[in-house]
Amino acid sequence: MADAIAAAPPIVRKPARSAAERQEARAALVLSLPAMVLLFVFILLPVAVVILFAFTDYELGYAGFRFVGFDNYTELFTDRTFRRSLWNTAVYTAIVAPISIFMALGLAMLIESENIGRSFFRTAYFLPVASLLVAMATVWQYLFHPTIGPINALLALGGLPRPNWLGASTSVLYSLSIIGIWQSVGFNLVLFLAGLTAIPRELYHAAHVDGARSAFDRFRLVTWPMLGPTTLFVTTISIINAVKVFETVKTLTEGGPNKASEVLLFTIYQEGFVYLKVGYASAMTVVFLIILVVLMFLQYRVQDKQVHYS
Repeated sequence: MADAIAAAPPIVRKPARSAAERQEARAALVLSLPAMVLLFVFILLPVAVVILFAFTDYELGYAGFRFVGFDNYTELFTDRTFRRSLWNTAVYTAIVAPISIFMALGLAMLIESENIGRSFFRTAYFLPVASLLVAMATVWQYLFHPTIGPINALLALGGLPRPNWLGASTSVLYSLSIIGIWQSVGFNLVLFLAGLTAIPRELYHAAHVDGARSAFDRFRLVTWPMLGPTTLFVTTISIINAVKVFETVKTLTEGGPNKASEVLLFTIYQEGFVYLKVGYASAMTVVFLIILVVLMFLQYRVQDKQVHYS
């Protein structure tokens, strides 16, 4: 017994923090306190209130409300408008996200390969991101106008049919997707340019020595693997931004015609601020937040796998 006690490793006591370390910890807490208060007041508290309201029948303007449990969620998934808005949001995201990503990557590689006018093209493609979409709505209404719009005028010159871009159920969602692509490409382009700039030039020289003569081989062996983290981030941001589409729908179509362009955030806006059904709109918001959290969780999982394998 005595031998076992003697063979046991000695207990290492953690040294007490010095007065300077304690003072530094207090200073860090004081400095971070305003940010923590703002985080709680403007993010955590509103989210908690929305989750609470989702279990009530609260309507804006009424003094009282009662808890209804999961009735709002039960009604959600039998609501044809909600299911239609989910489907429209999914279709819009499936169109805008991949096209804007591939277009941004291609344009970024073209701009990076040219030394003349690089700053001009960066600024030109980023302008849609900096512009106010509500102000640009008038321009897009003119471009998509069925009779005087230049797009239909060009189609008429080629003898092609002239669709009612924003006024027909069959084309309105695709028209909004074109605007979404126009708005997203510039932001994705800047991110890809930053990723391309960070790739060491020596890797291209080494690949050339190893036999990668063509531009496709250099892209496949060097550019695409090195852009992995950037591509993952751009993909996640593009999907989240597409899911959050609201301004174009509210400004140009109001969800019409016949709810063909009604998306999730517009449905939440309608239920909460037009029909004043705050409890029901809160349940929709919770579903929307769950979708965003799942997307961010998938991003972190994929990113962790990339770091683990690398």
